[in-house]
Amino acid sequence: MDIRLGDKLLMRKPHPCGCNEFLVLRIGADFKIRCLKCGREIMLERIKAEKNIKKVMREEDA
Repeated sequence: MDIRLGDKLLMRKPHPCGCNEFLVLRIGADFKIRCLKCGREIMLERIKAEKNIKKVMREEDA
């Protein structure tokens, strides 16, 4: 899966605050993502994160 720093992820399961959009802060064996509503940062294993991703939203330079 092609995920880059700064991508916004639409996840299948929402964060407890109710938002299901996250910003990618770090990639590698683990993903570090930030909730766009409450600002909490979460570390997820790459496999779990990739299963939970519904859509990758990327702002391309035009």
